[in-house]
Order: sequence, then C-alpha cells, then structure tokens
Amino acid sequence: MATAVITGASKGLGRALADGLARQGWDLVLGARTEDVLQETAGRVRAHGTRVVTVSGDVTDPAHRAALVAAAAGLGGLDLLVSNASALGAEPLVRLESLPVAGLRAALETNAVAALGLVQEALVLLRRSAAAAVVVVSSDAAAEAYPRWGGYGASKAALDQLAAVLAVEEPWLRVWSVDPGDMRTDLYAAAVPDDADPRPEPESVVPGFLALVGRRPVSGRYSAPALLESR
Repeated sequence: MATAVITGASKGLGRALADGLARQGWDLVLGARTEDVLQETAGRVRAHGTRVVTVSGDVTDPAHRAALVAAAAGLGGLDLLVSNASALGAEPLVRLESLPVAGLRAALETNAVAALGLVQEALVLLRRSAAAAVVVVSSDAAAEAYPRWGGYGASKAALDQLAAVLAVEEPWLRVWSVDPGDMRTDLYAAAVPDDADPRPEPESVVPGFLALVGRRPVSGRYSAPALLESR
C-alpha cells in the first residue's frame, strides 16, 4: 500500500488532499500544529478504511519532521511527501515597507527551510520507493508581483527554486511544485480579511493534484486549475 506524508493536514487544502488520497487507498501520516483539529481530520479520513497516523507539532521543529518520517517508516515506507504547511509572515498581509523582518524569517522558515529539512529527513525512505514523489504547495504570488504579498511570495519563490534544484540533483525523484490557485481557506482569510469575493473550496482542486500523482509527469511547476482542465 502506498504511503503519503502531508504537512498542514488538519484543515484547508491539507485536509482535502488527505481525504482525496484516502479515497484512493493511500495510507497517511498527517502533521499539523493543532492536535484536536488534526484528530478530527484523522477521524474523517479513517472512515475511508485507510491507515492514518497523526503527528502534532510545528514543521519548523526538526524533531517533528523526524517524527513524521518515522511514522511513515512504521507504515512500511514513504511514496509521496506533500509540503503544504505555510506561514504568511504577517496577518493580515502588509506592504514591504511595513513587513516585520521577523515575519519574513518566519515565512521563509516554514515555507522553504522546513520543506527542505523534511525532504532531507525523508530521502532515505523515498529512495526505497519505486514511485517516489515530492509535492510542494506553491502560489501564484511566487511568480507574480502582487501588492502586500511580497514576503509570502518570496518564501514560495524560494520553495519553487529548491524544488527545481532537487529535481535536477535527484533525477529518479518526481518533484512537483503546484500552484493550487485561489481557495477559500483560513490562510487566505487571515491574509486578506476584508476580501468578500467568493473563493472555491480546497476540495475543488484536489482532482488536479490526484491527476498529477496518477500520471506522474516530469518534475516541474504546475497549476492545479490547468491540471483539472487537462484531465
């Protein structure tokens, strides 16, 4: 049975991805900071008959990352690593002139540094898989210049570059950086609390992620909406 690790899995896109993979029979290791919400998500996912292990903690903590990988080893291995946990750097988002430097450091630490640390921790297990893959959840803010999204976008751009270089250095490994597009999530609400425009639910883009995992195209940067159109 294939096994996936998902960070930021207690709600939003992480929870939706966990549910989608569980419906396809994947065993899961779910990580998030909030224990009670994580357990609620795990109960929902287990209803699909899959094995689910939860590991609460902060992805910036090396011990937490090690625990996630150890849990996957306990399930028999690791085939898919999804780095979804994200930090904004400021809530709500602010212009660069007002962005706390500590906030930028926090966004970089969660969105890029921790993602690399998790890959480093997981490589031994991933190398044992015949179909290993890494998904990092990016953003269009990594490629486009939007006012107030500078710190977050910079951290996701760093993540994109790490993913691109990883794919070159580890050609046996599929490495996909995925822009999920606009979604109705707590993260977006915290980023732009005065935006009343309706946003699609995270569940709407999950088929695109599942198509990516199923088709296993070459490593690179992908858009979940485009993946949906090409199904």
